[in-house]
Amino acid sequence: MSDRSNQDQAPYRSIEDPSKLRRILEATMLLEANLDLPALLHHIVEEARSMTNARYGALGVLDEEGTGLAQFITVGLPIEEVERIGAPPTGKGVLGLLIVDPKPIRLSDLSSHPESFGFPANHPRMESFLGVTIRVRGRSYGNLYLTEKMGWSEFTRDDEALVAALSIAAGFAIENARLHQRAQEVAVYEERDRLARDLHDTVIQRLFAVGLSLQSMASTPSAEQIVDRLDGAIRDIDDTIRQVRTTIFGLGSAGFGRGIRATVLSLVRELTPVVGSNIEVSFHGPVDSAIPDRVAEHLLATVREALTNIGRHAEATKARLDLTVEKGVCSLEVVDNGRGIGDQPSGQGGLGLVNLRSRAEKLHGSFTVESPAGGGTSLTWQVPVDQ
Repeated sequence: MSDRSNQDQAPYRSIEDPSKLRRILEATMLLEANLDLPALLHHIVEEARSMTNARYGALGVLDEEGTGLAQFITVGLPIEEVERIGAPPTGKGVLGLLIVDPKPIRLSDLSSHPESFGFPANHPRMESFLGVTIRVRGRSYGNLYLTEKMGWSEFTRDDEALVAALSIAAGFAIENARLHQRAQEVAVYEERDRLARDLHDTVIQRLFAVGLSLQSMASTPSAEQIVDRLDGAIRDIDDTIRQVRTTIFGLGSAGFGRGIRATVLSLVRELTPVVGSNIEVSFHGPVDSAIPDRVAEHLLATVREALTNIGRHAEATKARLDLTVEKGVCSLEVVDNGRGIGDQPSGQGGLGLVNLRSRAEKLHGSFTVESPAGGGTSLTWQVPVDQ
């Protein structure tokens, strides 16, 4: 085993109480489960404070040069007191000792240390002190500071070992959260690049086609034909505007997986190979804010079932999905130009349609299936979203 591994395992070997070892294990699992870095840092301080019965806790994150504190997260002080104290510490005095020499520090009286700067105005008195460094990939990331052990005059060697062990787990958890954050950023860039291509391939080409159609009217002798072509051009422009809106909403939520719009778009991308053709998607109304979780679960399952049915049975070359929230009703329409549902009565038959109707009825809604005059299939799934 390497020297670093021996050093990393030393805090664990000095903890003999099985209950304390179990506490460390539980804390490690909780930290590893948290991939949101700001929340994770706050949780690290809370765990250290709880383990040692400290009244106050803080985590100082080092700046890029590693010579001062760029961020200072506190636990135990009411927000009003934090605001009265003013600017956070930058790493001077005793707090700076761990920056210069990252070895644990345990003091019975913080103010009696030669490096102590004293406390600013409105700062509560703090006597007992424990400080431990957090390392990420072998480098100091920040320092854990604990003060005022409750029920005892000072922090113990066991407290020091517990926090040192926690700091090792915290280092791995922080690195994991940072990697996850980077992966999310890459996903955002990739998604925005894809949406930009969609704008070019779908929207710009459509507008170009509308322009050609309008140009050709100059050679059209019949006024009636001109009116028909204008009506068609207006419809195409309206469809294009909906595509632009959908893409803009996609840019707003790309890569984060938040909201119904982003989730539906992600699901459509996943199922496009199954459908076998591009799927036009449009949203109308307050989709993200108005659809509650109880509806979203059934809605997304319906989207998956409907699109999968197109790929399996419709032999379609075009498909469209419209999701609308208006007047307290969520309406999902999925249309394709495939072979239709034959002579079956509206809304009857297999293809998973019974399941889609059941989901709508559970939410006091309705589900219909129609074969439009031009061919294909139109599914409409409607449920109330108001309580």
